[in-house]
Amino acid sequence: MSFTLTPRQNELAEALYHAYAKNDAGENEPLTMADWTDAVDDVEVAYAVQDKVMASKGKAVGGYKVSLTSEETQKMFESDCPLYGAQLAERFHAAPYTVDLGRLNEPLVEVEFCFKAKEDLSAEDTLEQLLAKCTVAGDMEVPDARFNDWFPTLPKYLVVSDCAVGGCVVYGKEVDGSELTVDGLAGYHAKCFHDGEFVKEGDTSEILGNPVKSLQWLVGKLESQGKKFTAGMRASVGTVFVPVHLTKGTWKVEFDGPFGSFEVTAE
Repeated sequence: MSFTLTPRQNELAEALYHAYAKNDAGENEPLTMADWTDAVDDVEVAYAVQDKVMASKGKAVGGYKVSLTSEETQKMFESDCPLYGAQLAERFHAAPYTVDLGRLNEPLVEVEFCFKAKEDLSAEDTLEQLLAKCTVAGDMEVPDARFNDWFPTLPKYLVVSDCAVGGCVVYGKEVDGSELTVDGLAGYHAKCFHDGEFVKEGDTSEILGNPVKSLQWLVGKLESQGKKFTAGMRASVGTVFVPVHLTKGTWKVEFDGPFGSFEVTAE
């Protein structure tokens, strides 16, 4: 499905790319949300805006992030389904990793699972087949928008246009999906700490009931738009708790099971 963007929607895509490029250069120039709320009022058009933003980056898509995977976060953004955002490969990092706050706008912290495809994924794959075709790691996603004062009031159409407010993803130990079970993946618990102080915790069942279902939704959504989730791509599939703000210091994520713990430094 393709859409012809209006001049206003093209202007939004150009503004989002400009804000992204300036931010990536350490020169933060966020957009004002109220200036753009009239630009898009349809989610598929918003994905078309996202596609243009990604094309402007001039690099291949390296993976995706899935947002709004719990009833609570869907209510916050007045949505009845998840949303996805494309990410460049350079926005996925193995832990330990240092996040440069000077290249971000108003970043948050989410704790998720990150899948990496060992071979191409298909919407016809069962949950068991999807899991077997992937590795799985615990991750700390850092959502970030190109708008000021964006969380939690950014309209969902602007969330999608802005690549589902993608920042970066830092992942820990990768476990082969063949060593895991679909039912088991819904039964893990994760905790988050900042400079040694407990921040928040959550269960992986918060991710659409099961994280593999979130991956399945993403693969199906992409195929409905004529896109493929190919070998080597990664997907951060949804948070176990409502995000908190990323601040300077050392952040630690602890998963039970085989996923272990890892650290992310923000400075």
